Amino acid sequence: MRVTLRDIADEAGVSMMTVSNVVNGNKARVSPETIERVRRIVAERGYVPSASARSLAAKSSRLIGLLVPAADEDSMMISPHNVAIAGQIERELRKRGYHLLLRGIAHPDEVTEALQSWSLDGAVLLGFLDEELDRISKATIGGVRVLAVDSYSKNRITTGVRADDFAGAKLAAEHLIALGHRRILFAGPSFSDVGVVHQRFEGFLDAFADAGLTWDDDLIETVNTTHADGLEVGLRLLTAHPRATAVFATADILAIGIMEGIADSGASVPEDVSVIGFDNLDLCAYVTPKLTTIAQDIGEKAATAVRMLIGSIETGKQPRKAVTIGVDLVERASTTRPRT
Repeated sequence: MRVTLRDIADEAGVSMMTVSNVVNGNKARVSPETIERVRRIVAERGYVPSASARSLAAKSSRLIGLLVPAADEDSMMISPHNVAIAGQIERELRKRGYHLLLRGIAHPDEVTEALQSWSLDGAVLLGFLDEELDRISKATIGGVRVLAVDSYSKNRITTGVRADDFAGAKLAAEHLIALGHRRILFAGPSFSDVGVVHQRFEGFLDAFADAGLTWDDDLIETVNTTHADGLEVGLRLLTAHPRATAVFATADILAIGIMEGIADSGASVPEDVSVIGFDNLDLCAYVTPKLTTIAQDIGEKAATAVRMLIGSIETGKQPRKAVTIGVDLVERASTTRPRT
C-alpha cells in the first residue's frame, strides 16, 4: 500500500505538518534530531510525496501540455522533427520541476477541453497551421498560458519560437547554385501565403533572385512531409523532371525518402541528382550518402520555448514578440556539382 504522510508522522511521533516541512525542505522550526528521524523513516518506508497533493497546496498542477494535431481520432501527426522537439521540451521542463502531458487534437474544440480538463499550467502548440492558431482566443484557452512552436501567426496569444526558415531555405538554394545547379526541384507540402513552408519557399526563390537567375516554376512537387511521399517523388523524378539536377526538400525525412526513390529508380545521389534537406536530424548521418541539410538548433528552440512559457506563467505577461533561432548549412555527401 502507498505510504502516506500520516504514516510517517505516526511512526516519527510528530505532526503531519512537521513531516511536510522536512520533506519540502522547510527546516527552520524543526530540530536536527527530528529532521534526521523523519528522513530515516522516509527512506526506510519508501515514501514518495503525492504530486496531486503538492499541486493542491501550491495551486499549480506543474503540468504542461504538448498539443499536436491528430489526423483523426486514432493518430497524431508526429514527424521525426516533432519527436525531437517533444523530447527536448520534456527534458527542459523536467529540469524545472514540470511534467509533460502529450495530447492529440483532432477537432478545434478539443483545445479548450485539453487545457482545462487537466488543469494545465500552460501548453505548447506544435505542428498547427497558422490559420488554426489565428482562431485561438482568450475564451478558447480559459486563462491558460499557451505558446506556439514554428508559427508565423500574428495571434499575440500564441506568440512563441521558430527557426529562421527563410534564411535556411536561402542557404540551401545558394549552396546548390554555387555548385552549378540551375534546375532545382522544390519539394514540400502545400502552403498558403503564410507559414513555415511559405517562408522556406520565399527564401528559396530569393537565392535565385540574388544570383540573377530565374527559377522554373514547373520544378515543384507538392507532397506530404513523409518518407513514403519522398520515396514516390524520387522514383518518378527523372521521368517527371528529366532535366532537374538537384532537389531541395523542406524536411530531412522527405529528403531521405527522395534519395531512396532516386536510388531505386536506377540513378544515384549525388552523381545524377543532388539532394538537400532541412532540420539536421540525427538520421541524416545514418543514411547513405549522408544528407546535406540545413541545421536548426532544436535543443535551443525547445529551451527557448520552455523559458518563454514558464516566464509567461510566472509573470502573467505574454511574450511581446516571437523569437527566431538561427540556422546553418551542414554539408555532407548528398550534394555535388552537376554532371557536365
